[in-house]
Amino acid sequence: MPIIQAQMGVITQINTFVVPSPEAQASLIELLREAATSCRSVPGWMSASLHRSLDGTRVVNYAQAENEQAMRQVFEHLQARGFIQRNAAFGEAHPGIYDVAFTVER
Repeated sequence: MPIIQAQMGVITQINTFVVPSPEAQASLIELLREAATSCRSVPGWMSASLHRSLDGTRVVNYAQAENEQAMRQVFEHLQARGFIQRNAAFGEAHPGIYDVAFTVER
């Protein structure tokens, strides 16, 4: 389950993909589902949440790990299994690594 809370030390990767069509969006989501499922065995990996834009042009992957070292291990795991390279077939990735700075609730 994602944790969105400041000062927890959890590292979040937010990766926005721009895709050329709704078909590419669906294919990318399937590939990212496979990749996220494979990460369950990586120590420190916590969660992944996939979001699809309603217009069919974007996918956002919100993934979390316990710390920066664990996030590096997740990336290495995905790279070694070819997931990073396979993503490129469906669209352009715009990744970033983040720490939650602030949240507010109702």
